[in-house]
Amino acid sequence: MPQETLPIVYQDEHLVVVNKPANLLVHPSEIDRRETRSAMMILRDQLGQWVYPVHRLDRPTSGLLAFALSPDIARTLATAFEERRVSKDYLAIVRGHPPLGGIIRHPLTLKDDRRSRRTLDGEAQSALTLYHRLATVIVDWPVDQRYPTSRYALVHCRPATGRRHQLRRHLKHISHPIIGDSSYGKGPHNRAFADRFGESRLYLHASRLTMPHPVSGGYLNLQAPLPDGWRQVCQAFGWSPEGCYDENATTQAHTPRQE
Repeated sequence: MPQETLPIVYQDEHLVVVNKPANLLVHPSEIDRRETRSAMMILRDQLGQWVYPVHRLDRPTSGLLAFALSPDIARTLATAFEERRVSKDYLAIVRGHPPLGGIIRHPLTLKDDRRSRRTLDGEAQSALTLYHRLATVIVDWPVDQRYPTSRYALVHCRPATGRRHQLRRHLKHISHPIIGDSSYGKGPHNRAFADRFGESRLYLHASRLTMPHPVSGGYLNLQAPLPDGWRQVCQAFGWSPEGCYDENATTQAHTPRQE
């Protein structure tokens, strides 16, 4: 059997950034003790060296995921994420037509990693998300028998804080849950997409990552193309999500300093 590999978006002697497929754990986790695959293990075998995850990406979410190639670089990158010097952009397909744009300020309680619906003790943490509606569609799908049509939208999101399931919970909070979200979404709409497009997945994609390089200090501006299933949906709806991608972005945003 051929060795499984991950698409590499950027790599140098200090870090590597991959385009993680949906439904893949970042690393072995208590979420599913029986799961033997993870992005960390696949990339470790792919590169032939140990790798260190520096941020979280939910299992069902696809897109950009960064790994350090040494413990020191991992600490430096983790600090950059903690200090909010990293910008993360996502694309989401949601139910309904949200306003053209806005800011969602809604505190979020802590969640149990093993049971995402279970709330842990403690005060809710402040959480802020910026979003912008990119496109809408009305389709002749009577998903809800009260209405002959259904409405969906393509949304660009940027979390200003990093709470667990923040985008999924915030979009649910404004009554526009992400399609394919089994924890916070709407089952009938999730099934309608799975039936029509032949894929059961969360339509949330980490499309862009802008972060300081841990050695040079220059900023990396990285982008991950949409998965094929996403493109099928966008084509069916007449959407052009490429409009939210930066034509000037590059996987070689700087030349690392020579040691």
